[in-house]
Amino acid sequence: MKNYLYKTILGISLLAVISCDSDSDFLKEDPETFYTVDNAFSSAAQVDAVLVTCYAKARNIMINDNSVVLKGNGTDVLDVPTFRATDSFADYSKVNANNGKINTLYSGFYQLVASANLALYAIELPSISWESEAKKNYAVAQAKFFRAFAYRNLGELWGGVPIVDRIISEAKYDFVRSTRIETYQFAINDLESIVDYLPEQTDIPGRVVRGAAYHYLSELYLALGIELEQTGSSGDTSYQKAIKYASKVIDGGTYNLMTDRFGIRQNEAGKSVWWDLFRDDNVNYQAGNRECVWAFQIDFDSYKTKDKNSKLAYPRNYMPVMRRLQGMIGADADVGGRGIASVMPTMYVRNIIWEGIMGEDMRNAEHNIIRTFYYNNPAFPDLYGKPVPQELLVANDYNLTNYFPLFFKLTTDKFVGTDQGEDNSNLFRDEYAIRLPETILLRAEAQFRLGNLQQACDDVNMIRKRAKCSYLVTPKEMSLDFILDERARELYVEECRWNTLLRMGGTIAIDRIKKYTYHTDVTNATLNFTYNLWPIPQQVIDRNKDVVLPQNPGWK
Repeated sequence: MKNYLYKTILGISLLAVISCDSDSDFLKEDPETFYTVDNAFSSAAQVDAVLVTCYAKARNIMINDNSVVLKGNGTDVLDVPTFRATDSFADYSKVNANNGKINTLYSGFYQLVASANLALYAIELPSISWESEAKKNYAVAQAKFFRAFAYRNLGELWGGVPIVDRIISEAKYDFVRSTRIETYQFAINDLESIVDYLPEQTDIPGRVVRGAAYHYLSELYLALGIELEQTGSSGDTSYQKAIKYASKVIDGGTYNLMTDRFGIRQNEAGKSVWWDLFRDDNVNYQAGNRECVWAFQIDFDSYKTKDKNSKLAYPRNYMPVMRRLQGMIGADADVGGRGIASVMPTMYVRNIIWEGIMGEDMRNAEHNIIRTFYYNNPAFPDLYGKPVPQELLVANDYNLTNYFPLFFKLTTDKFVGTDQGEDNSNLFRDEYAIRLPETILLRAEAQFRLGNLQQACDDVNMIRKRAKCSYLVTPKEMSLDFILDERARELYVEECRWNTLLRMGGTIAIDRIKKYTYHTDVTNATLNFTYNLWPIPQQVIDRNKDVVLPQNPGWK
């Protein structure tokens, strides 16, 4: 039986020492609690309980309801339906330093930092007896990995932020922002110090491995190189290191792109290996999936008993609202589940990236992006089983934003838990944190930035060949836009699109937002300044009363 990473472990209540009462308390600690920290830990298992919370916190940040922002709400790949057009990230007048979703994410990453720092402190307590030095080193490696993971996200989204490398035992109101370069370098230093302590693979699905550290080192060096260039220095050395670390994943022998059908549903006709990649029980490398580098763990039994965050609310957030169409049962598996269209794919990701020279592509096959729906309500016998006319689906703006193509990687046709009260709103499958194609595209971008156009093409075409694309990119066509297009084709909703766009610097994010958001009229009317960083939460600035914590340019 699978050993789930997020099971209840005795001692998890120790995290009260770092929990926050509100977003404004992101780094505030309860001084009284800390008088007991040295005595609270008595075993390595209790330290591991803190590490488990790091896994859970990272998972919850990256795949819960707030993750629709990270995944690209308001960018080139995701926008909100018309009936949600006044929601933040469509209407930029509501995107500011008081934005609740941005503030929650900022707070969440610092809570992850606090948990990692607590683990690092506890590991060194004399009361803890370790079975071996290797076990202790792996505990250190996991804690530093998550601290680096948090600062990777903070640096890409908010730039230079306060660096906290220890537990804090008293109220503090004088945090100082580091530079974006310093933030990236701190995360790099953490990862480079522990990468050799991480195993190549583990028996426990979800535990971090060396390939995950290599991947983030590649991304961080790529981001560092871009920032160095933005500040007038050369980024070439950083780009070369990005290539070095990505190559350790790509060419190291542990990971490969899956090219043959696999998993318990591999014999189903009319499907493809791309379809297999996103089926239940197929995500982890323990199941034979050699392109999974790291995965977040989801468990239905845990969800039902003690962990309501152990779910993927993808059908709810990303599926169309087909129940508004007469003749449709709108929560069935054949319409992706009970969608409420919190967000929807833009025209860019629905159609534009598949047009023209792109030709055939496995990822755009009908079983992977469903554009034809069939009436499924037997109460309407004249309609039942017939295709819904396309003109009805796109008859007007209202319909267009309720009924849109169904990306099958985000749903299933075999929902879990329907016999236990579930309503097809959630998936209960593990989810990729890192999949090999993203590492390949990081290397492609680093090669491009070094002027190695053929090598960049080779990497992009590696992915396109697996997708059985009829067209391969040439050096003449290679560009950052093409890489971003390929990331959208391959990594839609897997990558954190905001991270990608903002780390690229300059006006890349703004240019693509204004070009491809669905509500271009609303966006262009309200997005009246250029930015490449999110705003620091105003409540964080206000609490830091002893030192001025500067806001990012353009934000109020």
